[in-house]
Amino acid sequence: MKRRGERFGWIGGWLGGFVWLGLLSIIWLFQNKISEGMIGLAVFIVAIIVISMAAPWKHPNIKYWKLMLPIYSLFFCSIVLSIYLYGGLEAIGLEWTSVFLIIPGLIPLVTVGNRTWNSSVKQDNSPNEAN
Repeated sequence: MKRRGERFGWIGGWLGGFVWLGLLSIIWLFQNKISEGMIGLAVFIVAIIVISMAAPWKHPNIKYWKLMLPIYSLFFCSIVLSIYLYGGLEAIGLEWTSVFLIIPGLIPLVTVGNRTWNSSVKQDNSPNEAN
């Protein structure tokens, strides 16, 4: 199966969602905040593992929302952890209403949540089968 673009999109998109944590952890290490940096790097490495393990081509009959749920959970936990390690919302200049800025990030759960890797193949091939 080709579908390299979809594979790249899954891996690259999710890694792009966590790259800030890896960079922030490196900054913490350079600031001699060793525990914060190591915790952040550990969560970043776990995220890479979870992204790889939840790849839809490895679970072709499971709906995307079920595959995205552990990644989203880890993503939100990493946000909360980073805010906590940084010193709280006030320390980074945010208010509790800033939580609403996360809502657009949930759009993929709605747009592709009920698809599966195999259903994507069937949808892609359906016009060709009609001919």
